[in-house]
Amino acid sequence: MQLNGKSVSRETQERLEHFAKLFQKWAKTINLVAPSTLDELWQRHIADSAQIYQQSPGAQQWLDLGSGGGFPGIITAIFLAEVGDGWVNLVESNQKKAAFLRVALNETGARGSVHPVRIEAAQDELKDCDRISARALAELDMLFSYTAPWMIGKNTRAFFHKGRDYQAEIAKARGRWAFDLLEHRSAVEQDSVILEISNLRHVSP
Repeated sequence: MQLNGKSVSRETQERLEHFAKLFQKWAKTINLVAPSTLDELWQRHIADSAQIYQQSPGAQQWLDLGSGGGFPGIITAIFLAEVGDGWVNLVESNQKKAAFLRVALNETGARGSVHPVRIEAAQDELKDCDRISARALAELDMLFSYTAPWMIGKNTRAFFHKGRDYQAEIAKARGRWAFDLLEHRSAVEQDSVILEISNLRHVSP
């Protein structure tokens, strides 16, 4: 099996397929993603999410914010199961979605745990991480407000999925923040990118 032009082991493929079945089952009663995108589960959500791990492979301590239906957090945790190291802390305040995430982690053997708290509360609960991910959560400026405690003065890198209006979000964020930026073109969606952020700091007034 290949995702985004890269080979995936049979073990990981089986975990992803099991997750997809779970997702489709739970999505009948819980709004995990926009219903209009359910028919494109593999391409629109699973392959798209896999890009995050593929940009920064290997054993890392991940923080996934607003994990929702498990994208990209569960997908990253499934890839880490093959590595046998690393961990994903999934932050999701919606209790029903958090319950789904726990089941998904348990049944796929993925390497992660669920924290059913608001992001602001997670800052006290989870002190350090190597990588941060978020998908369809907030504009870049707000994402920086969320992630600043884990990024400022640290070597943490963040990976954010963004759509075609990402340039406007970057311009707005630069009003309050300074940061190093790498733009990775999406292998799944035209006009979309994954923004790799590092060296985040506040702009002096």
